[in-house]
Amino acid sequence: MTTDQSGGGEIGDAERPAALIDPNHKPGTPDTLPVLPLRESVLFPDMLLTHSVQDPRDIRLVDDVLLKDRFVAFVPVARPAEDPTDPAILRGRGCVGVILKMIKFPDGGVRLLVQGLKRIDIRAILQRDPYFTARTAVAPDILEKSVAVDALHRSLRDEFARLLELLPHAPGEAKLSAANITDPGRFADLVAANLNLKLEERCAILDASDIKRRLEQISVLLERELQIVELGTKIHEDVKQKINRGQREFFLREQLRAIRNELGEGDDRVEIAELEKALADAGMPEEALKEAKRELSRLERMQPNSAEYTVARTYLDWMAALPWNKTTEDRLDVAKARKILDADHYDLAKVKDRIIEFLAVRKIHPQGKSPILCFVGPPGVGKTSLGRSIARAMGRKFERISLGGVRDEAEIRGHRRTYVGALPGRIIQGIRRAGAGNPVFMMDEIDKLVSDWHGDPSSALLEVLDPAQNAAFRDHYLDAPFDLSRVVFITTANTLDAIPSALLDRMEVLAISGYSEEEKLGIARRHLIPRVLADNGVKKSQLKFDAAALRAVIGSYTREAGLRNFERELAAIARKIAVKIAFGEKGPFTVKAEDVKKHLGPPRFFASEVARTEPPGVALGLAWTASGGDLLYIEAARMPGKKHLTLTGRLGDVIKESAQAALSWIRTREKKLGIPEDFFENEDIHLHFPEGATPKDGPSAGITLVCALVSLLTGTPVRPRLAMTGEITLRGKVLPIGGLKEKSLAARRAGVRDVIIPKGNEHDLGELQPEVLRDIRFHPIETIGEMLPIAFPKMRAGPGGEGKAPFGDRRAKPARAAKKRARK
Repeated sequence: MTTDQSGGGEIGDAERPAALIDPNHKPGTPDTLPVLPLRESVLFPDMLLTHSVQDPRDIRLVDDVLLKDRFVAFVPVARPAEDPTDPAILRGRGCVGVILKMIKFPDGGVRLLVQGLKRIDIRAILQRDPYFTARTAVAPDILEKSVAVDALHRSLRDEFARLLELLPHAPGEAKLSAANITDPGRFADLVAANLNLKLEERCAILDASDIKRRLEQISVLLERELQIVELGTKIHEDVKQKINRGQREFFLREQLRAIRNELGEGDDRVEIAELEKALADAGMPEEALKEAKRELSRLERMQPNSAEYTVARTYLDWMAALPWNKTTEDRLDVAKARKILDADHYDLAKVKDRIIEFLAVRKIHPQGKSPILCFVGPPGVGKTSLGRSIARAMGRKFERISLGGVRDEAEIRGHRRTYVGALPGRIIQGIRRAGAGNPVFMMDEIDKLVSDWHGDPSSALLEVLDPAQNAAFRDHYLDAPFDLSRVVFITTANTLDAIPSALLDRMEVLAISGYSEEEKLGIARRHLIPRVLADNGVKKSQLKFDAAALRAVIGSYTREAGLRNFERELAAIARKIAVKIAFGEKGPFTVKAEDVKKHLGPPRFFASEVARTEPPGVALGLAWTASGGDLLYIEAARMPGKKHLTLTGRLGDVIKESAQAALSWIRTREKKLGIPEDFFENEDIHLHFPEGATPKDGPSAGITLVCALVSLLTGTPVRPRLAMTGEITLRGKVLPIGGLKEKSLAARRAGVRDVIIPKGNEHDLGELQPEVLRDIRFHPIETIGEMLPIAFPKMRAGPGGEGKAPFGDRRAKPARAAKKRARK
């Protein structure tokens, strides 16, 4: 026992922790070493150790030692380090080692390769910071030659050789070292370093200076390890006899099963019985129950470690979880359903009437088939939210899936049970999530299905959306019929063009057009503003929107058929007000028209843009897109050339053919229009459609193309604030077009005052909102000649029966009659 030079206390034998600090002992003496605490490992003499360092104190120690002699005292910790600078955490016995190699990692950590040299005892701690430094003394081995020591050494060598033979992945270095080490103390350290021992057991071996005691301790530990390895080998052999070559990948699972059998936990009958009861309680039809029982009987004969077991078990779980006979009770109170629909949605009278009709029929005839509706309209008009309202009005569960980008038929009909990852299709998955067999099931973006070599998902939907077939829908995964006739299917689309005709024939199409300014105002007050205020934490009493401000946002900052951008702009204003409230300003705040520019910046749209038709050769058409109606400018130019017609603006084939037809019609009536007969002999004509990045196609631009060409060739500007739409023929007829409501709303948003439409679309005027009929004067025409006096007020149509009335005369009467019918 020695005493620290500072007289602070005494140091006991190697079993006791070091706890003294000698501030007067200067480092640098031969017995002074930096101390690196080992928290999870122990270094033995003459052994190699790989050690990771993360603690900043330890990293600092390594950096300093590498600049000197690389000798470090590696000392195991005695207890968890609450205070890393407290020397009481160190044991009194360690091992001096030399750092052979160091690797630094990007996270700042260090990995060391260390070789142990000698056992040492910590005599005194000389410093705490930046790391421990201690005065040490070599702890020599105590060896008394005797027959007992030789017997222990020989027995230990034999047992260790047996262990290395039983371990298939034993390191070759251990076998080589065991054959060459003759010293019993070093051999005991070699065995301890290669056994899977606890930290306390390793420390006990390190603390044993007496070679005989060390040999006795390691012999006990080696015997225990041998028993564990031999039992593991026995389990391995038992498993190996039960599996064939094709099942070697399940070796670990078989080992686990053999262990459970040894513990008496290998009975799987309880799990099978629970699954059988779940299938009986599911209420599935007879055919499905027969298929489930057949699969259950196969499951009982399978090994749990086989791939087929996993597939069968997953299948039975799906069969038991589906709502075969679980349904929700319909709310058949028609008056209450009407109130819910009116509260959730503004206008949409046709859609609401169709839902009320369905509920009325279901109330009278409960066994009737559910409708399959298809909501078609531009984005942001409320198609998806309308589906939720229908479910709420009917008291049913609501489930939604998106079909955009779906290209694999198995996504609809399910995967066949030929591999582990097989699953039912998205229809059956949605029914399971809903937890009822009669939900309102919405399939968004049905017009964006993709067909390729994976299959045609639209063809797979034919069975789902056919009321005559879906009562026995057969998913490939279930391989049993499931009744979908109780489900109310609702699909949504932006356009019908991409939907196959066979699929479209199975759905009842309900068009949801864009909203007028008055409708947007009503929706904003009833739905958008309360939602925006709630989302941004602003109370209703703190912020109000003036009607003029809402109109300014609609007209100058959004130009859309739906409401998404409108809601975004309202949210931007609400956030500006929220910032003021957060800075302590007191409300209430009222947003007026003059405040909108301050909150949203300069206006993005101007009604005066339609005046771009002033130069000759420019005409304004109306187009229908998946996002609603839009304006279509056509610019014409002439130049010297050789009878060449150039078309630019990313155009489709149909619109190119319309341009050819328009030019041909003009060339057949050159004299009547006052155009030189040889105008096209030495000239080229260029027709350009601005916004060239946007694809354009369709026949409805024909009348606009004629107007632009006549304006160019006669040098007469088109009447301002006039738009038109209509398909033309070479005989000068104007044929009906589609999307008149969307086009009319776009024209009104842009400030158009007059619209030329085909005579065949006059009956569609009754579908327009009263404010559209009030602000726009419609001019139905049958021939191209009737368009000329309207587009060019000073021009009268020439002979040929194409109409001789000047603008504003006889051709406005049918539109006024339609307005009167609409008001009634």
